[in-house]
Amino acid sequence: MSLSPLFLEKSFDDLPGWGDDDHLPAFEAFRRSAFHAPVKPYRSGALGVDFSGFTAAYAEARTAPPVNRSEARTFFERHFVPMLVRPETGAGLVTGFYEPQVEASPVRTGRFAVPLLSRPPDLVDVDDANRPRGMDSYLAFARRTADGPVEYFDRGAIERGALAGQGLEIAWLADRVDAFFVHVQGAARLAMTDGRLRRVTYAAKSGQRFTGPGKILSELGEIPLAQVTMQSIRAWFKAHPDRIDEILWQNRSYIFFREADVEDAALGPIAAAKVPLTPGRSVAVDRLLHTFGTPFHIDAPTLTAFDKQPFRRLMIAQDTGSAITGPARGDLFAGSGDAAGEIAGVVRNAADFYALVPRPLAGGAR
Repeated sequence: MSLSPLFLEKSFDDLPGWGDDDHLPAFEAFRRSAFHAPVKPYRSGALGVDFSGFTAAYAEARTAPPVNRSEARTFFERHFVPMLVRPETGAGLVTGFYEPQVEASPVRTGRFAVPLLSRPPDLVDVDDANRPRGMDSYLAFARRTADGPVEYFDRGAIERGALAGQGLEIAWLADRVDAFFVHVQGAARLAMTDGRLRRVTYAAKSGQRFTGPGKILSELGEIPLAQVTMQSIRAWFKAHPDRIDEILWQNRSYIFFREADVEDAALGPIAAAKVPLTPGRSVAVDRLLHTFGTPFHIDAPTLTAFDKQPFRRLMIAQDTGSAITGPARGDLFAGSGDAAGEIAGVVRNAADFYALVPRPLAGGAR
């Protein structure tokens, strides 16, 4: 497997802000992937960063970890070669995501009436091997029937009661918009009315394409595209409660969850790379193109929401998302709770991506 021509070899001196970053938190995130790697290898991305190239770096990360920021920087410089990832069109882009924390009830009440659902028993995975003729090739999930798989109920149908009475409710929220943004983020911490702190994370989805409310509201002329943020979308819903269904049901995709423990309050949920996300150091990427565990130095000089400084830091690819497509596209994990949401909600900035490619693979660049 050779590296994609979208990779252009650089030196660490070429990376803006490389010398100013504290690489130790990035290493800790990388090390979590290193411990997962022997359990189940990550799938190699189509751009040619073969998982096998990480063997030496993962082994050292597990057995002889750096103890300070200088050693962490040396670790990455010793094991990797930076490569500018050239976008296929336009410029690179970063957005932000976070883990919401919302109040929830274990039972339905007059106030708490919006459910988060677990995976239904009739939801099945589909691929090219079992997808019926004529079914949208995008669909990775379907509904099992006696006549074979069919497209699953969409958001509108589910919220109108298509799955009612099956006991799928994990918890109940008070606000439909809060529940929708839990779906968008794919995880949440639940501050239960009985005093417990619980977590839900992504388990599956109905399968249809995601259509963001910001795009819809922009196309309707309700919010100028340049002003679309999570905060502006929430404000619009608050001002137009009678139109929530009209907008949200245009996003046909519906997310199902599973319960998980909050083992370390400083870390986020376990995501697609099967390790807990690290605030400010984990990034979601296009998993078809990139290999989980790959370090990316991201230069987004107009982004200052994280620490009031231009965003130039090392991130580790540890999640993905249906809206994260393309070689120079990333979703930055901001953390958990309202403060993280305030950061994530405004991130939409041009960025340069530098993939740190394992040295055994670097000779494959063209």
